[in-house]
Parts: sequence; structure tokens; C-alpha cells
Amino acid sequence: AEAAAPQKKVQLGRPGNTLQMGIVGLPNVGKSSTFNLLSKLQVPAKNVMFCTIDPNKARVEVPDQRFEKLCEIYKPKSKVPASLNILDIAGLVKGASQNQGMGNAFLSHIQSVDGIFHVVRGFDDEEIQHFEGDVDAIRDLDIIHGELMEKDLAVLKKNLEELDRVVGRTNNKDAKEEKAVLDKVNELYAKNINVRDHEWNYKEIDILNKYLFFTAKPIVYLVNISETDYIKKKNKWLGKISTWVNEHGGGKIIPYSVAYEARLLEAGEEGRKNIIKETGADSALPKIINAGYYSLDLIHYFT
Repeated sequence: AEAAAPQKKVQLGRPGNTLQMGIVGLPNVGKSSTFNLLSKLQVPAKNVMFCTIDPNKARVEVPDQRFEKLCEIYKPKSKVPASLNILDIAGLVKGASQNQGMGNAFLSHIQSVDGIFHVVRGFDDEEIQHFEGDVDAIRDLDIIHGELMEKDLAVLKKNLEELDRVVGRTNNKDAKEEKAVLDKVNELYAKNINVRDHEWNYKEIDILNKYLFFTAKPIVYLVNISETDYIKKKNKWLGKISTWVNEHGGGKIIPYSVAYEARLLEAGEEGRKNIIKETGADSALPKIINAGYYSLDLIHYFT
């Protein structure tokens, strides 16, 4: 049996069924550790700033009980589940849009993905330094959102200047239509509104898809909390994060714990079942993979 992954019509972004999610966040919030857990690949995840320099890519199986059940019933010669491509992108820092840290390289990696897993740190740990000095999830959300929008604005300004010259010189109809769309994006950014949160018609979407603005990409917020908080289902940042996300266009928020997921992974199959039974807290990884898959408007059928 094979679960193929065609894609329905998307409002914004590249067409196709080989889309990918990028893991984005500040340094030392748990991005590479999350990537390791999702892909079961060991990429660097040390307590060192910028330990991930090049993006690491993995293809992750999309959990689907229907697929497993069909395989169990029909016992096919081969089983090919649907998959999701994930990129681990090195930490973005304040000023990245002006090439602070390793800014432009990181931002170009984000440009290559179709959707974003935004990892936010909601745990305290003196042994894992935070790039900004202390843990503040809202400040971190503001930094990442601001840097992505700043980089978009630089692209926007450059292209508007070029279109101004073309329209002034030739009065070209296509250039005028393109300029009108970019002017509208400029107005949205002046109000701190994402491209994905505005209603666009099909002609405007065709123009926007030439640019693939960062804020046009779908986003899933992953809040990395402590093992204790995850088991208790309580964390001091979750309410504030929810308010921030709602004020910035909305989006799916998934609390999870890198520490807890690592313990489940290390325990083996039987140990994992015992831990889940004891704590009452299941793994969040299937939920994360599915959230990424469906945020890209991917669907699959069985063949």
C-alpha cells in the first residue's frame, strides 16, 4: 500500500506535493533537539550558539491509523506512508535582517521552505543559556516575527522601486497590477499584518507567489516546556502566547517537551508505554507532524 501525497489548491505558495516545513526560532530554544526527535537523526544539538550552520533535512513519516489498519487488513508487499519534509534551520537572532549573527544565510534557508514550525522556549534551565539572557516567550515571538517582516520589507522596497521605474517609463499594465499588489502588502506591513491574514483574489495570489513573502507562509507554533509542566498540562507562558498569536493572525499552538519526548525515545517500546501509563501524557510528536502536514494543505489518498 502506498499513501501518496497530492496537494489541493493552495491560496499562497508553491504548487506541488514535495513541500517542506522549516524549524525556526532563536538559538537554544530546542530547534535541533526537536528535529532530532522528529527525524530520529542525530544532528548537532549542543549548548553552543549557532551549532547548526547549514540546514539539516529529514523526511518524516506522517502518522495515520487508517493507513496502518489498511496495511494490517490487506498485508501489502510494500508499505509507503505519506511523508513530510522538515528542515532544521539555525537560530535566528535580533538584527538578522541586517545580517546580525548569521542572518542572511539563515533567512535564505527560511526562504526555501513552504511553512514554518516556530519553536518558542517556555522552560527555565540555568544550564542552557538563552541568547537574550533570560526566558521571555513574548519577546522571542516579537523578535522572530519582526525579523521576518523586516526582511520582507527590504525585498518589497527594492521591487517597488524597480516597478515604479518600469511603470513611469512604459506604463506597462502588468507592472501596474504588480505594483498595486505590492503597495497593498506595504500597507499591511505598516499595520503589522501578515500577508497570509489578508483576503486575496486569484490574480493577486499569482503575483504574490512570485515573491513568497515570509509572512505568507503558514505557521505552527511549538512551545517547548519542561517535562513537569507538560505532564501537569500547565505552563505560565501558554496563556500569554495564545493572546499574542491571536493578535498576530491566529495559528495552531502545540505545547510539547523536548525533555519528555527524549525520555520516551530512550525508553524503548515497552518503557515508553509504561512512562505514558504512569504520567498520563502521550507523545506530542504525531500531533506536530500532522499539524505541519495539514498546514501546507497536503492531503493523501490510498493506492
